Amino acid sequence: MGNTVMAKVLAYMVTWTTYGMWLQGDERGFVKDGQVLEGCEGLRKANEKKRKGNAVKLNKGERAIVRKAVEGEAKRIGERILALSVWSKHVHVVIGAGRGPVSRVVSRLKCAGYYALRQRGINGRVWTRGYDKRFCFDEKSLCDRITYVKGHRD
Repeated sequence: MGNTVMAKVLAYMVTWTTYGMWLQGDERGFVKDGQVLEGCEGLRKANEKKRKGNAVKLNKGERAIVRKAVEGEAKRIGERILALSVWSKHVHVVIGAGRGPVSRVVSRLKCAGYYALRQRGINGRVWTRGYDKRFCFDEKSLCDRITYVKGHRD
């Protein structure tokens, strides 16, 4: 995207998943390269075999740890969280368009959650690589994303 388009972004919603809990091919559908694709049992099984280590499902206490870490890191780097939900298998965050690239912000938020869990004795991989992002170019899309994140259920 060129700078002229990015200047019109009000916010963005990002989603990242815990390791091994939502594989490509999942029957619920999955996101690849920004597109939502239908499930495929063969692809899911192939990805399950390639998985290194156990799948991660966060319990209530771990979700609270991640939430606090993400909020703290956003504040530290000057990013505005408009909505946040941390669930057993994924995290949704709506962030006001800030100064830094989305990739850097998401990396910092994911790392904050990871290190906070490590400090509590949780080792190994926690998050999948990458994330999904959805841009909010107008007030309606922003309100829709905030409503979705605040009303989201695991």
